[in-house]
Amino acid sequence: MQIFFPHEKIRESQDILIEKIQEAIKNKTNLLAHAPTGLGKSAASLSAALSYAIENKKTIFFITPKHTQHRIAIETLRLIKQKYNLDFSVIDLIGKKWMCAQEGASEMPSGEFYDYCKDMIKSGKCSYYNNIKRKDKLTIETQAAISELSKKILHVEEFKDYSKARILCPFEVACLVAKKSTVIIADYHHIISQSIRENLLERINKSLNDCIIIIDEAHNLPQRCRELLSNQLSTPTIDFSIKESEALGHKEIALTISEIKKSLENLANKKINKFTNEALITKQELIKEIEKIIDVDQISSDLNFIGEKIIEEKKRSASKVLANFLINWQGPDESFTRIIKKSKNQKGKEIISLTYKCLDPSLITRPLAEMSHSLICMSGTLTPIDMYKDLLGFNTLTQEFINPFPEENKLTIIIPETTTKYTARSNEMFEQIATHCSSIINITPGNSIIFFPSYQLRDEINKFLQNKCEKTIFSEQPNMTKQEKNELLERFKSYKKTGAVLLGASSGNFGEGIDIEDNILKCVIVVGIPLDKPDLETQQLIEYYNKKFNKGWDYGYIMPAIIKCLQNAGRCIRSEKDKGLIVYLDQRYIWDSYFKCFPKDNTLRITKTPLVRIKEFFDQS
Repeated sequence: MQIFFPHEKIRESQDILIEKIQEAIKNKTNLLAHAPTGLGKSAASLSAALSYAIENKKTIFFITPKHTQHRIAIETLRLIKQKYNLDFSVIDLIGKKWMCAQEGASEMPSGEFYDYCKDMIKSGKCSYYNNIKRKDKLTIETQAAISELSKKILHVEEFKDYSKARILCPFEVACLVAKKSTVIIADYHHIISQSIRENLLERINKSLNDCIIIIDEAHNLPQRCRELLSNQLSTPTIDFSIKESEALGHKEIALTISEIKKSLENLANKKINKFTNEALITKQELIKEIEKIIDVDQISSDLNFIGEKIIEEKKRSASKVLANFLINWQGPDESFTRIIKKSKNQKGKEIISLTYKCLDPSLITRPLAEMSHSLICMSGTLTPIDMYKDLLGFNTLTQEFINPFPEENKLTIIIPETTTKYTARSNEMFEQIATHCSSIINITPGNSIIFFPSYQLRDEINKFLQNKCEKTIFSEQPNMTKQEKNELLERFKSYKKTGAVLLGASSGNFGEGIDIEDNILKCVIVVGIPLDKPDLETQQLIEYYNKKFNKGWDYGYIMPAIIKCLQNAGRCIRSEKDKGLIVYLDQRYIWDSYFKCFPKDNTLRITKTPLVRIKEFFDQS
């Protein structure tokens, strides 16, 4: 099979990845590949799949959550098309609201946007949509756009600008071009959400069994799949639903919803442990309480009726959310858990929430693998690979690659003198951590990032760090917008000559998915271990994986934290020319249960006196 490789030279190990992907596609099977940063996954996977797809009239879905990876895929495909003079079409898709040409659409909550979009189309107010067709036939403008765009390979922003300038809906045009496309670059939800996937495939006239699916950053796949199949409801949503019914004059329905809320509060008071503020709850316990008041199907129908009326005016409805939750709540027990919680909002008002939580990602990934032509999952932290094979639950080939970068360019150290373990936390411990961090940062020539298990711990340690650190300190904030993140990174990078330090959270804005070019980032320190709270959901996950694989503690608790640490560490060295220091700062890293989780090719040095070694490392030319 011919390989349409975009570059002059195939890197070491890249040829094996190409060979393994070709083998999987040719034999209609699947592949899990642990392929560290720098191996060239995008070029390898696209070039390996493209010749087969063109020859056999298949469609490649290249799935990645990162905007930067969309761009890399586009650039790779442009190089291939130019180098081999090939005739194939490509479309770059992101979420519909991000593609919308209407001003302010991208700032709406997702649910609100979809209702807004539907309303704009139904009322005939969207000129971008109206210009796509006349009397069910594509307009001349649309046909011309499809013809031109099928020959170009554009990043989604370029595609959006092109369509918007011609007063055409970018998403509608994209779906029309996708009908002819050999490669579709898309986000996770386009493929792992069954309803979105089926709708998209129908629109673009393609069948899943003719699709080769390549998923990048696949270490996120188990969590994404579980979240997609989970549902949550809280008392504020019920309060909004009551107001909606009252506003429409349906006082009886409003009264019924109020009674349901009271039953939920009584159930919470009866079930919830006052020390943990949460409890397990069964499907029938909630249904039984509701059916003392009204038949569940009847109230679901009433809520849908209210919701439809509200959506006509207000774009989004709490009653719809409540109705959908009650329907989903009646789903299967196997592979799910149900939890009731109490918490308080910022004003101190008590909130009760119900969660129907999925424990098994294979409910999505197994059917996806079985129905598609091939499913290729890749990541730089798809380790241990046997765990991912277990969790994703489909028949697959596996392949692990070693880091392709020169070993002498990276120094990885564990300093086992401090810990963020809950029972050991104190001001004395926080000051020790700050001392270690500042002493390393102060002798590192350039910029550094320190990742903490939480923002709260970050702020406690920073009280001491700011007095010890000689460099400018930046702090990320929770839930930053894309613009805020970019602005902070640009300010941080502007200190490349004098050096600065960015303080963040392991699961925050910069824990993964950012590329800081030109080796500006010289050091990453991972403070502590970002373990999930041992709450009921985590306990249920551990128990479920214990029953299924006899590895509950590893799969449900330890490994998710270590993968975050490895992602954090991966921000440091992004190319074969980069040189950098990675420090894991916690005594638990040398415990066997944690130490065994590091990839086999990691050369870890354990030391309590790291400064001499660090200085020597950076002094080497």
